[in-house]
Amino acid sequence: MSSQEPSEAAAGVALLESVRADLAALRLPLALPGTERTRQQLRNAVAQLDDYILPRYRSLDAPLLAVVGGSTGAGKSTLVNALVGHAVTRAGAIRPTTRQPILLHHPADSGWFEGQRVLPALGRILGAVVDSAAVDGTTPADPAPPAAAAGKVTSLVLVADPAVPRGIALLDAPDVDSISDDNRNLAGQLLAAADLWVFVTTANRYADAVPWRLLLDAASRDITVAVVLDRVPPAAEAEVSADLTAMLSREGLGTARMFVVPELVLDAAGMLPATAVEPLRQWLGELAGDAAGRAGIARRTLNGTLTALSHRVEEAGRAVSEQQRAAEILSADAGQAYDDAVGRILEATRDGALLRGEVLARWQDFVGTGEFFRAMEQNIGRFRDRVGAFFRGEPAPAVRVETAIETGLQAVIVDEAANAAEHTDQRWRSDPAGRQLLGSDDLSGTSADFADAVATEIRAWQGGLMELIRTEGQGKRTQARWLSFGINGLGAALMIVVFSMTAGLTGLEIGVAGGTAVVGQRLLEAVFGEDAVRRLARTAREDLHERCRVLLASERERFLSRLDVDGGAPPEDLAGHAAALRRLAASA
Repeated sequence: MSSQEPSEAAAGVALLESVRADLAALRLPLALPGTERTRQQLRNAVAQLDDYILPRYRSLDAPLLAVVGGSTGAGKSTLVNALVGHAVTRAGAIRPTTRQPILLHHPADSGWFEGQRVLPALGRILGAVVDSAAVDGTTPADPAPPAAAAGKVTSLVLVADPAVPRGIALLDAPDVDSISDDNRNLAGQLLAAADLWVFVTTANRYADAVPWRLLLDAASRDITVAVVLDRVPPAAEAEVSADLTAMLSREGLGTARMFVVPELVLDAAGMLPATAVEPLRQWLGELAGDAAGRAGIARRTLNGTLTALSHRVEEAGRAVSEQQRAAEILSADAGQAYDDAVGRILEATRDGALLRGEVLARWQDFVGTGEFFRAMEQNIGRFRDRVGAFFRGEPAPAVRVETAIETGLQAVIVDEAANAAEHTDQRWRSDPAGRQLLGSDDLSGTSADFADAVATEIRAWQGGLMELIRTEGQGKRTQARWLSFGINGLGAALMIVVFSMTAGLTGLEIGVAGGTAVVGQRLLEAVFGEDAVRRLARTAREDLHERCRVLLASERERFLSRLDVDGGAPPEDLAGHAAALRRLAASA
């Protein structure tokens, strides 16, 4: 700003550009109450930074931009034509009338507006005094069909006119309550870029809700407002003027200037007599001729806008915090469901449940009949000799035990993963944010390749278990023993031990498989010793635990990957921006 030191001005610009970048990058992906409103406010804030705040902060001495706005049929275009003394924009009964905004400025001020200093998203159409009918390809006698109003306006028509006083520009905006969404949005954008408002209403519409929402926004920004009460019947002027003045005072707009335009018959060219708008023309001319007064208006509006922006930034920070809390709840729901599933899988692997059915049958085929168990109980040495011979001659039964364990364990893991998915899907669909994230996708079952991934992981666990046994026997006097029993045989025995202990590994309590587990335990103790068996079983169980955790984490990620609420400034940064904006407003 011209009144500041260059370093202060540069710091202010840097702050505003940082705020703009953070607001533009901010994402609010979860459908929470009020989120859509906050998203729109963020878009509006970014647009206002581009259209008004940054340009005005850099150039406090630029001409004032006075936006002429108001309700449908209030007479904005007729008023603008009267202010310059000739037709520059069309007025008519067909709505929406004003489609292409026209910015009127003194020829000496052209340099301020022909570039992209203000409203950079809108292109420029340069011309002399132009009737709006020539701009949109129609004439007042040949009004545009509804389809002609459907296109979104992307440019301003710049009209250099010496009738406009130097130092101020007039922008004829679309109706704030237009039937066209695009026109309403454009009107809001133009009003947000204004240094001052010339707000036009009528004797029978001055209390309408839509204009007053915008006027209240002006009050919150401390913007200079001139209210034009148009088409006022002479008999009602005193009463209507008093009522509107009281309303303005109640809503914090008591300093607003009010101008009354009586109900008059337009001439053949559709023009008001010059005397009808002379007080407004004189007021605008006085503003334009007072450089210090113009700077004061610009500074006042800028400071109010910066303060209002700080509130929006604070609200954005609160919205981000709410998004994070909602995401944490959804994440916790998924995490709890899959953690519980891992816990149930581990419980099934240590309470003997897996040793029923096919696994138990294959193991019993492997170790032999009841006579074999009695021989084992009588003499562990004789047991080792007999089992060693059995293993050396018949390796295939051990492989069948591994296969049965793989099949049973796979069924447990897949079933529990499906339960976790169903539970998570139900919890998320009971939450509006979760329901929006899931959409029409069905995540209530496992992913298509999950069963194959589980089988692969179980085989990898079994391979790791074999490697544990091989490593444990290396370089020991027991090497001959474990070689005589065979890696597959000892591995099958270790799996049985792992799946049959109910109280962890301490004490190696016997689970539901009873004597079946005793065989594996005694066999392993005979080869490696009791302490080594505990260590092997503990390591094997921890490895299985980790593999199950990773498998279910990959399934849980199908849900969590939709919870990407990062990608913007954290709430604490936004709070810092808000405080900095208030300081900037106070020092501007």
